[in-house]
Amino acid sequence: MNTGLAGGLYVVATPIGNLGDITARALEVLRGVELIAAEDTRHSAVLLRHFGIETPLAAYHDHSAQRDLQRVERVLAGGAAVALISDAGTPMISDPGYRLTRFAHEAGYPVIPVPGASAVVAALSVSGLPTDRFSFEGFLPAKAAGRRSRLEALAERVETTVFYEAPHRLQEALSDMVDLLGADRPALLARELTKSFETVRKATLGDLLDLVMADANQSRGEIVLVVAGAEPRDRSLDTDTQRLLDLLAEEMPPRKAAALAAQYTGLKKNALYQYLLERRGE
Repeated sequence: MNTGLAGGLYVVATPIGNLGDITARALEVLRGVELIAAEDTRHSAVLLRHFGIETPLAAYHDHSAQRDLQRVERVLAGGAAVALISDAGTPMISDPGYRLTRFAHEAGYPVIPVPGASAVVAALSVSGLPTDRFSFEGFLPAKAAGRRSRLEALAERVETTVFYEAPHRLQEALSDMVDLLGADRPALLARELTKSFETVRKATLGDLLDLVMADANQSRGEIVLVVAGAEPRDRSLDTDTQRLLDLLAEEMPPRKAAALAAQYTGLKKNALYQYLLERRGE
């Protein structure tokens, strides 16, 4: 099949909701490749039918069998083009497509980005929060203990942080954020971006929790949370605290030493732990 499209793996962004957000280049590539590898072929078939694209589809997801990869490999080995798409948005952002791109890189096939919609970037762009530095955490752990532990580790970060959250865990996640990051921390709740019931709410974490508790509709659909970073603090430690940490670290792992020192001094465990990591050059 000669489509005029150079061979290789094309990583193609698709709409996150509004089909009008697909790019002209994405349509050209999806029509021109020999095969489209999709996270969910049934879901992607709806998108392709809407735009009259008849390119064959192949499944590629977290539980794909070796034969799925082999089918893609045969196309690439023949010098043709394959497109990789996710259910929505940009592949590799919180989905398993990296395995296919890693394979293509290791096998020496070109890997070509075809950029477009991304819920992370869309939410950041309307957040009114600093974006010169940000981190993407994906989904927090489903269980409360893991979620709280992760949030505790993030509490002192000064950059804006973006999370995905499942609707049925949104209230619990916001409650834990209020406890561990502070009720007054600025944040944005972006729900069902680009879809009919899109809502974008900028408020404090405490106010967003109140909103979600009062309105069940805010816990429906696909959800992105953008949370402001912590206010920078003076991280210097007095000499007595440094000496205490150094002595403890001689007898136990840094994380345990920081926890014990935090109990004794009343200082933040994360700041003490960071000091020990810096002392070790990590």
